[in-house]
Amino acid sequence: QVQLVESGGGWVQPGGSLRLSCAASGDIYTVYTMGWYRQAPGKRRELVATITRGGNTNYADSVKGRFTISRDNTRNTVYLQMNSLKPEDTAVYYCNANIKRAPGLGYSNYWGQGTQVTVSS
Repeated sequence: QVQLVESGGGWVQPGGSLRLSCAASGDIYTVYTMGWYRQAPGKRRELVATITRGGNTNYADSVKGRFTISRDNTRNTVYLQMNSLKPEDTAVYYCNANIKRAPGLGYSNYWGQGTQVTVSS
């Protein structure tokens, strides 16, 4: 089986920073595109940022210039550096990844359990 384990969530004051991590483990052959999504109370889940295996990135307009996504392919880990945090960033942040479990097979999509990020004074 495949598991995505997140860490780094918590509480910060407006203007502060947090760094989220998500490590994929288990029955893994290749990890392709990884990303972060978030869901605030009463709202739909939205894309925050994605990064391909080769390092190409994409960001939601609301976080562009403040958040940075990166990855370490040797550790099957994706990171999200969040700076200049705003109360509007408060949400549950979910890790997502496309993973091939064995050679000759296609990839499947996986989600982490989610980690709470709270930005308040």
